[in-house]
Amino acid sequence: MREMVGVKLSIQDNLVPGTTLSEKLELLERLDFSGIELWGRPLLGEKLHEYRETFPSYRVKPSVICAGYSGDLLSPDKSARYEAINGISTRLEWAHTLGAIGVIFVPTFGGPKLPDLDPLYPSVLELEKRLLISECKILSKKGEELGVYAILEPLNRYETHLINRLEQAVEILEEVGSEGLKMMADFFHMNIEESDIAQALLKASKHIVHVHLADSNRLIPGKGHTDFSPIRQLLKNGYDKFFSLECRIPGDPVAELREFTRYIRRFASG
Repeated sequence: MREMVGVKLSIQDNLVPGTTLSEKLELLERLDFSGIELWGRPLLGEKLHEYRETFPSYRVKPSVICAGYSGDLLSPDKSARYEAINGISTRLEWAHTLGAIGVIFVPTFGGPKLPDLDPLYPSVLELEKRLLISECKILSKKGEELGVYAILEPLNRYETHLINRLEQAVEILEEVGSEGLKMMADFFHMNIEESDIAQALLKASKHIVHVHLADSNRLIPGKGHTDFSPIRQLLKNGYDKFFSLECRIPGDPVAELREFTRYIRRFASG
């Protein structure tokens, strides 16, 4: 099959049928995908040599490594913070080894965990942001050294209290001021948090190096009510990185993925 013009499609590896990496890559080539997003669980580190030897035989390449580390960047426990910093740093090394552009990370899940230090900081949120900026400087330096990115992901308010909208991620990136730190956008989270997805993407576009696709109900695009037309404008604005599926796939995955590539093609032209 011919690869889609104007859009590079990726998918998280756990969504692809197959018991081996080779089986997954062979299927993705037939389905018009050119990338695969790898979960950053410890198993990936154990299979690093095998994966590095396998990918050169296929057109499908690693897009990014998604999380998989332990710890919490905004924990009140110093050891948990450094556990997260070191875990992300290790996965940045894996990304460099495999040729992925970087590692997706989320500052924290749930509500605030740090103490209220008023009047030193007027709010816990301000304290968290200052801590996150310091940590991002460490991660961005590591990324710069390796030629990959630490990729900050905004999540919706029901999953985290901090960094929900693209503009909030941009604030962190601009304060850090390093090419080793970038951000991603996720249509599922944007559908909840952004008043205008197209405008949010336009304003943040120079910082975005990865995009997740899922419909309003977390199903594969086309099964809900999210408007994916902003993809077209993002491409026109120069975005040349991956659009990666992070969703649930009902029914037969091969049939659903074929339908998805036909569906998403309409937003990649015109």
